[in-house]
Amino acid sequence: MTAAAKHYECTVTVEAEFLPDQSDVEHNRYAFSYHVKIINTGNVAAQLISRHWIINEVNGDEQEVRGLGVVGAQPLLNPGQFFEYTSGTVLNTPMGKMHGSYQMVADDGTQFDAVVPTFVLNMPRVLH
Repeated sequence: MTAAAKHYECTVTVEAEFLPDQSDVEHNRYAFSYHVKIINTGNVAAQLISRHWIINEVNGDEQEVRGLGVVGAQPLLNPGQFFEYTSGTVLNTPMGKMHGSYQMVADDGTQFDAVVPTFVLNMPRVLH
């Protein structure tokens, strides 16, 4: 009998929301929150070590963010477990997009990335 092959994978979903109460449109400050869910869809426990974000604004500006963990945590996810958190960003334009990855380390020391698919940051149109 052979052991099952190790499978290293985390699936990431994101929902973004415009925050009008924290924005100042007259001064080009557009605040957004984003809620992230990271699910260990592999068959090996893995810990989130760091994050890497690329934030693009519609004016062409790009910001790169790297850091340890997420919201002060470096969660260990067993197969099938998930971790959720909410964070935010501020843009100088009413629209933008983000994508990135989480750097993961499996129990056996294998390193892999959990890809964060591109998601849109968009201030809803308001009619007066």
